[in-house]
Amino acid sequence: MFGSINIIQMAFRVTETVAAYRDRVRRFYYQVMLLGHGCPRCEGNLNMIGEGRCRCLGCTHEFDPTIAFQRCSECGGVPKLEIRRYQCGQCGAHISSRFLFDGLVFDAAYFQQKMAESRARKREQRTSLQAQLVENRSSPLESEPIELSVVTGLTDALNQLVAGVEIDPGAYVREDFDLNRYESHIRAHLETFPVGFDEIPPLRDDARLDRIWRFIAIIFMADAGLIEIQQEGLVIMVMRREAD
Repeated sequence: MFGSINIIQMAFRVTETVAAYRDRVRRFYYQVMLLGHGCPRCEGNLNMIGEGRCRCLGCTHEFDPTIAFQRCSECGGVPKLEIRRYQCGQCGAHISSRFLFDGLVFDAAYFQQKMAESRARKREQRTSLQAQLVENRSSPLESEPIELSVVTGLTDALNQLVAGVEIDPGAYVREDFDLNRYESHIRAHLETFPVGFDEIPPLRDDARLDRIWRFIAIIFMADAGLIEIQQEGLVIMVMRREAD
């Protein structure tokens, strides 16, 4: 605290304001870039639903606007997605998409393959570990009951350590984190292909706290085997877990 001004609180408010402003700018940018373009199937109006994905408001057809509407400036070839960037399918030149707000795009098939490989490695490790445990299994360890009286004065010392300690229930009051609510929210926004963590919309106004809780929720869900997560650098991809 500096005087009567909480610098940290102010910094959080500025961060949240900037994030909200950036979201509005993103939506406006997409509206401008899709202006004049119609659905390839029905000529309906389009709406961006994620980086590199748009949906027709008429027939609900989903597609990549870069591949549909943009062409290579070198040879006029059709762009194709290579992991996290576009390149010309004819001459191989790099293509900067006009339909990406922050330049990030993901090849769903690539991340899906990586997640499948990750699942296979985990299964192999689990099988190998189980085999090692079976080989090294020893007879049950039988130990005698612990007798505190064996150490002179230990019981008295423990009693003095906890005697007179009053627990303040208020110390354990914290803002509720509803894991079930976040799990349901995340499930509702997952697809059969990997979805970027930041493409899952927030549940609450506090952008910083919401991001933390969303991250905690996907860790719990992944640990429970409900979803698959894959990280490429600073990018986290999430998808529904396929039945083994």
